[in-house]
Amino acid sequence: MALDRASTAFLQELADSAPPGTPTMWEMTPAQVRAAGADRRARYGPGPDMHRVEEHLLDGHDGGVFRVRVLVPAQTPAAVLVHLHGGGWVLGDIDGYDTLGRLLADRSGAAVVLVEYRKAPEHPFPTPVEDGWTALQWAAEHLQAIAGGPVPLFVAGDSAGGNLAAVLTHRARDRGGPELAGQVLMYPVTDADLTRPSYHEPENQSFLTTDEMHWFWHHYVPDESARRHPEASPLRADSLGDLPPALVVTAEHDVLRDEGEAYAQRLRAEGVAVVHRRWPGQMHAFFSLVNILPASAEAIDLVAAHLRGSAAP
Repeated sequence: MALDRASTAFLQELADSAPPGTPTMWEMTPAQVRAAGADRRARYGPGPDMHRVEEHLLDGHDGGVFRVRVLVPAQTPAAVLVHLHGGGWVLGDIDGYDTLGRLLADRSGAAVVLVEYRKAPEHPFPTPVEDGWTALQWAAEHLQAIAGGPVPLFVAGDSAGGNLAAVLTHRARDRGGPELAGQVLMYPVTDADLTRPSYHEPENQSFLTTDEMHWFWHHYVPDESARRHPEASPLRADSLGDLPPALVVTAEHDVLRDEGEAYAQRLRAEGVAVVHRRWPGQMHAFFSLVNILPASAEAIDLVAAHLRGSAAP
């Protein structure tokens, strides 16, 4: 199956809007790529109103600080979802994910904690992991303040954020908490092995290419030997058993498809309850392209329904 019409039209629009001679992403610096993509967030729209929105600065493991945004859709949300955004550990911020977070909160009834972990190359591995861990612990400690009671706690992420979310479930298991009701992994990065078939299928070289993944890994974990560490490549962990139930979504035409599906398959083989859906006709990042791709709304509805069902008493 080919990319759907909306995705093809969006990619053509991006190509048509690029000035002549625009370099490829892997020929640019992180600052240049960040600047080039900054105007896309205006297309997402403002998102639903929230009952309450809070901003907090958290102390990082190294003395630095990072922020989180808490989106509370109602006076008594049914759950708390800690969400780590995508962008290859280099790009993205919580302002660009605000609309997605509001939609998730509105449709699921869960409070959403958006985490602005610090980015590579200024803050390479393991700083994004450490920031995510700090944010998850903070959310667990503040369930009463956020939701008014001991509601279920979930962790989620897309792409590189899915990588971080997966790693955090390992830490929570191995360090005796926080207790997690579930994990939501949207086309996650799970392994630094870029030789899988999905990396070499021509129809997958669209919104995220193999060369771009090399660029992201180069900035996030410059030492190639360190990329085998389970906190960089969670598929390489000795065990995936005793992890929280998982919703794993992959995209048919995504270089990350095979590693995401390998992770889902291994979770299931080691006794974890897994719901996996491969989205037909979609490319990488479709979930976060709110109000641009129709499949984004469908995937948000899937995640929201999953959270509602998982959080039900």
